[in-house]
Amino acid sequence: MFKGRVVALTGAGSGIGRALANEFARLGARLALSDVNKIAVNETASMLDQNVEVKCYAVDVSDRNAVCRFADEVYRDFGTVDVIVNNAGTSVIASVEHLTFEEIEKVFAINLWGVIYGTKAFLPIFLEKKNGMIINISSVFGLVATPCQGAYAMSKFAVRALTETLWQELEGTGVDAILVHPGGINTSISKNSLVAEYKSDFERRAHEAMISQMITTPEDCARQIINGLVAGEKRLLVGNGARALHRLSRLFPTKYGTIMKKKLGY
Repeated sequence: MFKGRVVALTGAGSGIGRALANEFARLGARLALSDVNKIAVNETASMLDQNVEVKCYAVDVSDRNAVCRFADEVYRDFGTVDVIVNNAGTSVIASVEHLTFEEIEKVFAINLWGVIYGTKAFLPIFLEKKNGMIINISSVFGLVATPCQGAYAMSKFAVRALTETLWQELEGTGVDAILVHPGGINTSISKNSLVAEYKSDFERRAHEAMISQMITTPEDCARQIINGLVAGEKRLLVGNGARALHRLSRLFPTKYGTIMKKKLGY
């Protein structure tokens, strides 16, 4: 399915992005790897089999011009592009009361606008050749909201809305849109959320409860994503708790938060 195809990937310097790069390489893809940290993305490339065709790019996904330039450079360097994985992300732990405008803006700039820019930059290429795949990484927090993750959840719900819109608009074009909802993945986002200091004990307990659920490795997550892509699924529920939370949100749309808080003890 991916042998010889050009896969562009954001946030490839760590976590799910690094693990996906390895999985796509194993399947014979040609890789255009990007990250805001050029050293980190170069490290990812160095871990791949030497026979893999790979190029690395320093890209800040919150910069529209940088993302559009990335699409142009990938097309120039490889002669085509077949897949874009909009994966780069960040988070902040704080209640809505304590979130600053600047924190919300930073999360939106990366998690939402980065996905919008990636989608808009690569979509014309795919539509022109009537073939391509847009893979947008949302989260289980694009299915359910949870305390002290307001900015993150808002951004990931919006990624879900964008991708579900694409499902309808792209029907019959040859271009596929895939929505991924990772849950409980042990990545640097979970460990390095933008927490300067907890402003309440509730924020501390909510963060600790979230960390306790981060038990799926990025490698397992990436394998589950690839399996879902091969199976032709449009919504991929991967990692610890993803399927359970999806069911919970549908069965108890207004009460799932109370159930989650009791289960996690915060």
